[in-house]
Amino acid sequence: MPKVVYVDFQGNRNELEVANGMTLMQGAVMNGLDGIEGECSGSCACATCHCYVDEAYLDKLPEMSENEDELLDGTASERLGTSRLSCQIRMADDLDGIVVQLPEEQ
Repeated sequence: MPKVVYVDFQGNRNELEVANGMTLMQGAVMNGLDGIEGECSGSCACATCHCYVDEAYLDKLPEMSENEDELLDGTASERLGTSRLSCQIRMADDLDGIVVQLPEEQ
């Protein structure tokens, strides 16, 4: 099963197996990981699953939707060029080992 490395704001790394087809948000929430809230349960309506994706994986992700782009403008933590909503990233074999940094606050 492919793995995701979640790095919290303090630099602690959590490597979790996330099944293909599940979102990175689901993987974090189902494993009780702090730092991703997912208040809208992954419907791309709240931005409480904001993360920063390692640049090495950005080209492997689907294009950002207009809705995701708008929500990222209202995140609690600074929006960066690597910002994405983890509810919009579905795990796949080519993302095995993806590293996502969690912001200070959601």
